[in-house]
Amino acid sequence: MIDLRGATAAWQRADVMVRDLPLAVLLAAAPWIAPLQGQGTQLGDVPHRPLDALALLPVALQALPLAVRRRWPAAALALVAAGFAIDQLSGFQTAAGIALPIVLVSAGAHLSHHRRAVAVVASAGFVALAVALDLEGAGDAPSDYAVFYLALVAAWGVGVWLRQSRAAEAERRHHLAQTTRLTERTRIARDLHDVVTHHVTAMVVQAEAARYLTAQPDRLDQALAAVSDTGRRAISDLRHVLDLLDPETLGPERSPAGRDLRELVEQTRRSGQAVEHVEEGTPRETPGSAELAAYRVVQEGLTNALKHARGSRTTVHVRYGTDAVVVEVGTDGTDASGGSGGHAPGAAASPPGDGRGLAGLKERVGVLGGEVSAGHDEDGGAFVLRARIPLDGAT
Repeated sequence: MIDLRGATAAWQRADVMVRDLPLAVLLAAAPWIAPLQGQGTQLGDVPHRPLDALALLPVALQALPLAVRRRWPAAALALVAAGFAIDQLSGFQTAAGIALPIVLVSAGAHLSHHRRAVAVVASAGFVALAVALDLEGAGDAPSDYAVFYLALVAAWGVGVWLRQSRAAEAERRHHLAQTTRLTERTRIARDLHDVVTHHVTAMVVQAEAARYLTAQPDRLDQALAAVSDTGRRAISDLRHVLDLLDPETLGPERSPAGRDLRELVEQTRRSGQAVEHVEEGTPRETPGSAELAAYRVVQEGLTNALKHARGSRTTVHVRYGTDAVVVEVGTDGTDASGGSGGHAPGAAASPPGDGRGLAGLKERVGVLGGEVSAGHDEDGGAFVLRARIPLDGAT
């Protein structure tokens, strides 16, 4: 049984001349097929001449160059035009004359250089043919030649339109590819920022705390274990982000479930931050983009709390609704948006934020149709990061 799909794929992979050859052979044979004899294009009123051995020349000149019409469009046009002129002047007027509009379409579509010069030379050649036919006593009116010329111009115009359409489609695909690459780079950079900033901040805080526990071996061992655990989690998350750069491992973006969110809170507690975690509702069995965005909101809020409100009471409130996930991360007593704030006694100050985290959150949540806000509550005390993320937003 013939594999049509495999045969089609093999044919599409073949050289363009091989794919164009069947049409050339078909047109070369057409004038010799009995029903098609005398059915060719007739320009002027030159007496018809029956086919003979001399007809092989104009037929071959018109038909065979179609095999190279896409690779060498100018040469193919010149040969076909010469064959057409001989065909008309000799009176054979064969069915191979249909090759002229075909090669004009191909020339308009595939000719990449000197298009204007080719059009001028082709037009001059047509005028010369019209004059020669008139000298032969063809007897056609100038308007007849003009109508035929306009038909040839229309064929050329179809080819030009095809070329422009193909170029526009290529430009659209190129622009789409660039936009896709930029979007992926932005997403990966955002994830790297979230992962690195949170884990490194936690490790710095844990390491700073360990400096003051040298006289308490048990607590020092716990602090160093927390640093080690945070480092391993950072490596795991970084591997996941870097896997996005490998086409062989590219797959659906991992969406943290509730367990991961609780692990994130627990990790922050081990860094010395007093975190109160409250969840309402039930998360979906299969987490999606909304859950991932909620995870990143909590991660950013806890990171800012560690950096700019170290030791202050922090609350994480996640509410799973039927249509959206609502997240609130509040920190008492300071500005946890990225500016300077209070720190635990004896702890070194964290580096100031660059604002990328909050900007990235707004972009991530905004894509899903949600909203992010950050600021002090009505009493002017706690700094609260809020986000509402629709469950049916875009992915």
